[in-house]
Amino acid sequence: MSKLEIRDLKVSVNTDDGAKPILHGVDLTINSGETHAIMGPNGSGKSTLAYSLAGHPKYEVTGGEVLLDGEDVLAMSVDERARAGLFLAMQYPVEVPGVSVSNFLRTAKTAIDGEAPKIRTWMKDLKGAMNELKMDEAFINRNVNEGFSGGEKKRHEIVQMELLKPRIAILDETDSGLDVDALRVVSEGINHVKESTNAGVLLITHYTRILRYVKPDFVHVFVDGRIAEEGGSELSEKLEAEGYESYIGSKAA
Repeated sequence: MSKLEIRDLKVSVNTDDGAKPILHGVDLTINSGETHAIMGPNGSGKSTLAYSLAGHPKYEVTGGEVLLDGEDVLAMSVDERARAGLFLAMQYPVEVPGVSVSNFLRTAKTAIDGEAPKIRTWMKDLKGAMNELKMDEAFINRNVNEGFSGGEKKRHEIVQMELLKPRIAILDETDSGLDVDALRVVSEGINHVKESTNAGVLLITHYTRILRYVKPDFVHVFVDGRIAEEGGSELSEKLEAEGYESYIGSKAA
């Protein structure tokens, strides 16, 4: 069993005009096997939370702590966080020209596990993960995300998750840009990884549609860099019906 503990996390982003505070004290605990959905309007700090946990240098932690199984995540480098079991599926996956999907994933797997997977076993696992996400095996030899559609990039993110088997997976708007069919496939992939590895999942989204397929145990409403309300899956249904206006309005008042 793993546990990610976020305690009173405060984060600023570096801009041309200096540091701008974004997160104003976030408290959240994610255990193995749990799915937490973070929902909120644009600019509320959801992606800042994701990138701060992953160690993006643009974001400066100014207060609080983050622990993974009791270990200080904020003291770790980006690669150390990955080896410890944190995984980030990005909202906008980047293209990596000149690096094939196969080499990229095998290098990542080697870095995570500390030893290279055997070629025969690796290719079987890789093809199995690609088939699970309904990706053509031809993608194995293509450059990472180069010329991929939005849906193909998101599927590739979940292929990574399937192969790297993180303890805690942070999915930053994985549903954005997906049509109905791709959303269903990606959701099934997330559910498969969670069921097979018992990973904890932090799912960041604007919309409730992915939550029809990936059922959250907890829903957190994020407004102005803080968690404004918490509840079960019924809270996402309330947001679907009413939107975020009441939270934004109460903040302004």
